[in-house]
Amino acid sequence: MNVSQRRAIASIHDDVERLVRESGVQEGLVLVNAMHITASVFINDNESGLHSDYDKWLEGLAPFDPSPERYRHNRTGEDNADAHLKRQVMGREVVVAITEGKLHLGPWEHLFYYEFDGRRKKRILVKIIGE
Repeated sequence: MNVSQRRAIASIHDDVERLVRESGVQEGLVLVNAMHITASVFINDNESGLHSDYDKWLEGLAPFDPSPERYRHNRTGEDNADAHLKRQVMGREVVVAITEGKLHLGPWEHLFYYEFDGRRKKRILVKIIGE
């Protein structure tokens, strides 16, 4: 992933579906993991109002503040303590069942990557197991 803003939600749904299809696994599980401590992978509705609500809610819980006064982590020379806290709330990974070669999700469920400290290249792990 390479998110050009500090915070953004990106759909990874089509990419994960493609990887599952290419794997040939018909029955199993797929793990999708944000491989960075300032990003999250989550499942929810693909609706822009909800995404805006997430951003507002998380900013209320852990506001961005690069100064070392609010967050001790920023005293190390970093400016991303809020990103670590936001990731902790949103989680690090999801596991989805694969049934008949497809993601087994509810009708409104969609996979997302949520970046809290972007503007640099990051990775997502997709691990598919099954038969």
